Amino acid sequence: MMTELAPAPAPATDDVDRPRIFSGIQPSGVVHLGNDLGAVRNYVKLQWEFEAIYCIVDYHALTSTHDPALLRARTREMAASLLALGLDPDRCTLFVQSHRPEHTELAWLFNTVTPVSWLERTPTYKEKRQTQPDDVNHGLLAYPVLQAADIAIYKAGRVPVGKDQAAHLELSREIVRTFNARYGETFPEPQAVYTEAPTVLGTDGVRKMSKSVGNTIDVLGDPALIRKQVMSMVTDTKRILRTDPGRPEVCNVCQLHRFFGPDWETIQDGERTARTGCVDTKKLLADRIVEHYAVARERYIELLAHPDEVDGVLEAGADRLRPSAEATMDEVRHKMGLR
Repeated sequence: MMTELAPAPAPATDDVDRPRIFSGIQPSGVVHLGNDLGAVRNYVKLQWEFEAIYCIVDYHALTSTHDPALLRARTREMAASLLALGLDPDRCTLFVQSHRPEHTELAWLFNTVTPVSWLERTPTYKEKRQTQPDDVNHGLLAYPVLQAADIAIYKAGRVPVGKDQAAHLELSREIVRTFNARYGETFPEPQAVYTEAPTVLGTDGVRKMSKSVGNTIDVLGDPALIRKQVMSMVTDTKRILRTDPGRPEVCNVCQLHRFFGPDWETIQDGERTARTGCVDTKKLLADRIVEHYAVARERYIELLAHPDEVDGVLEAGADRLRPSAEATMDEVRHKMGLR
């Protein structure tokens, strides 16, 4: 039996003393290992250090996902995953982007201060033109403007990013800076909160772990699926025989052991000296992943069985943010000469 959450949990009492951060995550469905190591673990940690606002960005997802039922399902699965992995609605605010329509209104107003040339030069836009050439919609071009609005609507001064993502945040800073120069000081320029976010390679050992590529380890999935995915991982391609010494520095399995036990150096030494084989190392990694996520997996299954609880958390988060979002838009409309 699950304990019902309060319909509108109050923010932590010390929020006034903590800097505000904002981060958005795509509704890609249930979290995989790359999501957790690359973002969610930091989300859980930062909710204790900052006034944390976390947004499931379904407006952004519409640039590539056009199936309504799929989008709804993925949004709820992502929310359930985040809650199962440790986000606490009493320590942070979790909500869905489309539940606060002020995001898109501010994005439109930011469009009027953003040169098209800034958007055309973004690496993400160039990449998307290659990966979905038959669907190069305007949303892909304007994506960074909506990102800037997501942050600015709550006047968040900090954004958690990995060092490889700093350039993406700089465009948001430029948009805010341009708005402030034209209409007066309104928004803080968001500063990066650099996090230890590793780039997690997928089971192919080459590309970043991604559902679109199909190279994920679904840590909240059935243990049998996790073991199958781990056992399919590419290791050291130059190690042919069991007796051949391995190169743990290029073996994705060895690298992932860093996150699942203090003995990872011993494991790497076993590969380097051929004391252990790749199959042994994969089996151990699979066992450790299954064990590490066992409690979260049970919680995730429980949450999906009670979707009203998940929806209640998301609705409470959006309601909590209403006063802040509405106040920002009142200020912006006044400064821009609107009603």
